[in-house]
Amino acid sequence: MAKQFATFAGGCFWCMVKPFDETPGIDSVLSGYTGGHVVNPTYEQVCSETTGHVEAVQIIYDDELYSYEQLLAIYWTLIDPTDAGGQFYDRGESYTTAIYYHNEEQNELAERSKADLETSGKFDKPIKVKILPASTFYPAEDYHQHYYKKNPMHYERYSIGSGRRAFQEHHWGNQHE
Repeated sequence: MAKQFATFAGGCFWCMVKPFDETPGIDSVLSGYTGGHVVNPTYEQVCSETTGHVEAVQIIYDDELYSYEQLLAIYWTLIDPTDAGGQFYDRGESYTTAIYYHNEEQNELAERSKADLETSGKFDKPIKVKILPASTFYPAEDYHQHYYKKNPMHYERYSIGSGRRAFQEHHWGNQHE
């Protein structure tokens, strides 16, 4: 098969890039917006909660080197899958979680991984992540791309201050330091 797309929403897209970036088999990780009704929305429009978009990342990967199942495994460790109102201190529709599948195989794998997490006992509340067909993905503005590299100190403060890092360490260990 070779080059494939994977699209994940997990709250602030700044925190979704680094764990996928620079992994063998992953060609690129792009921050952007998906799921809404406005063509080519801006960050300000998405934050206004009037476009229907969520912040997301779109990953281009070589499925002969890195599987969709491996991407899903990383995704689950980046979010609070039980929170339907946003992620950590980022609240609202634009910060909600979703897996956007690009084909039926991805849909089936996402549904299976969600069911496996639900029955794992790792969380004591239901898994709230939506699994939806992929729609148009709009890249975010340049200053949002690879934010962790451009603004490493602010990225670190945000990752810790938002509560995301503590949640990840509590549930998954120190995998994404």
